Amino acid sequence: MRNFLTIIVLVLAVSLSAHAQSIVGKWKTIDDSTGKEKSIVEIYEKDGKYYGQVKKLLNPSKPNPKCDNCEGDEKGKPIEGLVIIKDLQKKGSEYTGGKITDPESGKQYKCTVKLNGKDKLDVRGYIGLSLIGRTQTWKKAD
Repeated sequence: MRNFLTIIVLVLAVSLSAHAQSIVGKWKTIDDSTGKEKSIVEIYEKDGKYYGQVKKLLNPSKPNPKCDNCEGDEKGKPIEGLVIIKDLQKKGSEYTGGKITDPESGKQYKCTVKLNGKDKLDVRGYIGLSLIGRTQTWKKAD
């Protein structure tokens, strides 16, 4: 009986630890030029892939900004509600294989996401090789 309880406790501890290390949740994006918080993006899982949707813009420069420079179905859509991260898949400790859209420029980049501690998220956008790109660190908003 004692061994059974030990196993149950270990299984619960591992499952709680795995949940705590998830990218799922709300994250504050940081403006590269000002260092100020720019938006809240919610990352969620759907059908084994991860997506990020802009939930709220913090201090937008104009009311209800739209993704005027985006292409295709996203062109002209409000930035709030826009899914800017698409199709990430978990591979070890990283989430790769997805794309991220910059709503200001409308440009789309390949994307890799990795937890940096329990309350920071490193989001890397790049063209071609991951070496040629830039990383933003987002802060946990939950």
